[in-house]
Amino acid sequence: MKGLVLLAAASAASAHTIFVQLEAEGKRYGVSHAIRDPTYDGPITDVTSKDLACNGGPNPTTPSKDIITVTAGTTVKAVWRHTLTADATNVMDPSHKGPTLAYLKKVDNALTDSGIGGGWFKIQESGYNGGQWGTSTVISNGGLHYIDIPSCVPNGQYLLRAEMIALHGAGSSGGAQLYMECAQINIVGGSGSAVPATTYSIPGIYKANDPGILVNIYSMTPSTAYKIPGPPLFTC
Repeated sequence: MKGLVLLAAASAASAHTIFVQLEAEGKRYGVSHAIRDPTYDGPITDVTSKDLACNGGPNPTTPSKDIITVTAGTTVKAVWRHTLTADATNVMDPSHKGPTLAYLKKVDNALTDSGIGGGWFKIQESGYNGGQWGTSTVISNGGLHYIDIPSCVPNGQYLLRAEMIALHGAGSSGGAQLYMECAQINIVGGSGSAVPATTYSIPGIYKANDPGILVNIYSMTPSTAYKIPGPPLFTC
């Protein structure tokens, strides 16, 4: 019995993951460059916590002095790894399945804004399609999470929040594991003059009993409909 407990604990630990690098304009920046990374790869499980914005709390993050320039209308890649030093073969345990999401928040200063509170809008989501989860796609892509930056957003500094949600324990309240970090970016070449009319607060985008957060994935079949959590996807 003790061996089984240790094995389960090891499997749970290997599920952990961190958004460690951003690739933009064909350049992959260094680990933690412009990203507020923790050294520990643990999840946030309380969807009402302020740590849901850009991580922190049980996973203390380190500030970054860098900002990455991104052109509106291009695709960036969030690079996920099990740890800050892991390679593309060690992204997240494949048994831990769920959606991927990404959000933007326009800020006055990407270096200092905590991300907590309003102003967020969702720009990417991938849930469950024919038996394939968004997280599984990222793992099979060697940790690459593709995120399209809307062409119509105004120029300026933003926080880019990339997220993966593991639902292996989500059959009970508080069982979903949410992984997120915020990258500090400066968007140029945008055609818009204002952020979306409707934005959202973090915490506040999820509730513990949302059907995409409280769900038994083991009872699902390839034809099962899954409701991706959070606000509607913003499009230009």
